[in-house]
Amino acid sequence: MYNRLTLISLAMISLYCSSIAQPLNQKKGFTHQDSLRGSINAERDWWDVDTYTIDVTPDYLNKSIIGVTSIGFSVIKPGQIMQIDLQEPMQIDKIEWKNKSLAFTREGNAWHVRFPDQQKMKEKGTIKIFYSGKPRVAVRPPWDGGWIFQKDKEGRPWMSVACQGLGASVWYPCKDHQSDEPDHGATINVTVPDTLVVVANGKLLGKKESGELVTYSWGVVNPINNYNIVPYIGKYVNWSEDYAGEKGNLKCDYWVLDYELEKAKVQFRQVPKMLKSFEYWFGPYPFYEDGYKLVQSPHLGMEHQSAVAYGNEFKNGYRGRDLSGTGWGTKWDFIIIHESGHEWFANNITTKDIADMWVHEGFTNYSETLFTTSEFGVEAGNDYVIGTRKLIQNDMPIIGHYGVNQEGSGDMYYKGGNLLHTIRAIINNDEKFRQILRGLNKDFYHQTVTSAQVEQYISTNAGY
Repeated sequence: MYNRLTLISLAMISLYCSSIAQPLNQKKGFTHQDSLRGSINAERDWWDVDTYTIDVTPDYLNKSIIGVTSIGFSVIKPGQIMQIDLQEPMQIDKIEWKNKSLAFTREGNAWHVRFPDQQKMKEKGTIKIFYSGKPRVAVRPPWDGGWIFQKDKEGRPWMSVACQGLGASVWYPCKDHQSDEPDHGATINVTVPDTLVVVANGKLLGKKESGELVTYSWGVVNPINNYNIVPYIGKYVNWSEDYAGEKGNLKCDYWVLDYELEKAKVQFRQVPKMLKSFEYWFGPYPFYEDGYKLVQSPHLGMEHQSAVAYGNEFKNGYRGRDLSGTGWGTKWDFIIIHESGHEWFANNITTKDIADMWVHEGFTNYSETLFTTSEFGVEAGNDYVIGTRKLIQNDMPIIGHYGVNQEGSGDMYYKGGNLLHTIRAIINNDEKFRQILRGLNKDFYHQTVTSAQVEQYISTNAGY
């Protein structure tokens, strides 16, 4: 017969499994489509993305979208055939380059685009891709994601996207591989009925009205991962504040549904404390030019760069629960802390292959411990991270298979965090450990990396 402690442990493990389920690590085998998506092949290695400009108009009633994506690129070696990714059942209607139509063929979720001549090294170009269709609708966002067509509590449209792992190509054409971020940022233009508001990454560039429609333009100037580029569409209101950070004043914007404003103003008071803690441990917030935003979302949360998705019901803990079982996890809002921690690990430092995703999740899991330490002391932080060990499954490696778009075990969260706690204990010098964390964010600033690079960096700088 189970005793009370066992039942609590089982309940926590069940909650843990539901909170960090990684559908991509459940693949039993790999196909040619997995290789097309997960590898840098001959149709991807000759060009580098400079910019994305995404123009999209969603149709809430028909659950469809129509759009144009312009991809600015640089040629880094001669090439003629370019792979563009757009997932079924979405459809590419036309591709233009230098005002001419390009020929293309489809192979599942990959589209092979042929230029009339081989492109020469160091040349720059822009292709314009016209597309339409009904994107995959999210089943259980953010874990089993896609485009989200929901209603708020008052029955009004509320739309967004959650596509980590699944990929940005679920809703717009792109080079869907983590190793190639647009070096000069991205612009997203979204057209909606004038009764709705659009929020997206970066800063608001403008708003253009046309009859009963309005187009909101948002832009980031920093490199950004494909899956981080998302719109939020609903009856939003906002307020702002400046945070006096290591690089000057950081503009912080908060966007929530109109009827949640007062709750949010209380709950989001945790943001300055979070920024103070993470700038101490990790270094300056990596995207001062694009600002920091917390945006209420129709799902639990996601680390969308400079526009962090928040859906934690304005409660402390993980929807009011403490995943560590120690009591410390209900002293702060899990989504504000965890998803914002990803601005440093996942968004500033991004792994080239999703197989190394433990770098994103392990370090960000440990950010929860470091925030607890900052607010409540070293012993509180230690208790928190040790309390999470019972959630480790030891089911499979935390590093997945390379080149096939496969994540490792969900243990990348809590085993990853406890690994870092062990390293911290071995170093036995918190200032040295802190300088390693800050050094990672400085030396790999706005870069894509491998797990091996991160491991070597820690070993070299720790002296072990």
